[in-house]
Amino acid sequence: MAEGDLRLETMTGRAAIAPAIDALAHLRIRVFRDWPYLYDGSVAYEAQYLSAFANSDGAILVAAYAGDAMVGASTGLPLAHEHADFSAPLARAGYDPDKIFYCAESVLLPECRGRGAYRSFFERREAHARALGFRTAAFCGVLRPDDHPARPETHAPLDPIWRRFGYRKLDGAVARYSWTDVGDSEETAKSMQYWIKEL
Repeated sequence: MAEGDLRLETMTGRAAIAPAIDALAHLRIRVFRDWPYLYDGSVAYEAQYLSAFANSDGAILVAAYAGDAMVGASTGLPLAHEHADFSAPLARAGYDPDKIFYCAESVLLPECRGRGAYRSFFERREAHARALGFRTAAFCGVLRPDDHPARPETHAPLDPIWRRFGYRKLDGAVARYSWTDVGDSEETAKSMQYWIKEL
């Protein structure tokens, strides 16, 4: 399936996903360097974080290609296979983490946006989750203060898009995860707001 002039490829399970991990790592480093993540990533850090996807038979990677280059990607896996930091907020909110499919990142290079790939990312992840028997999907987005000095004047929150896709903000369900911001010398904890959808 092509979105505009992009080619989308869906990979599921460790055997299919593992060969694409290196390209995914470099794409994440490039896209997440921008607002609101401001992530000063490294290949070593990515290898550690993405090991959960590389080792999960329930994982999915929807990759967008322009020619042979990966220019976008969306991942997901059963929440029970994710890092433990991500399950505790949902458990405290009354959800069983074993019954939730976790939608991780959806990243797309700026020049490739506006071609419909983002909606397809969500639709393919959700279809995969339903095929695995999940009836609830969740993801989290980073929280940054409105007065953050790196916030672009033109920034528009993605909340309206996520609501159009059927997700709702789960008030009080906030995960904490650490990474190094661009310009910093060490990791600091970030707050990540959960959004949830019944499939």
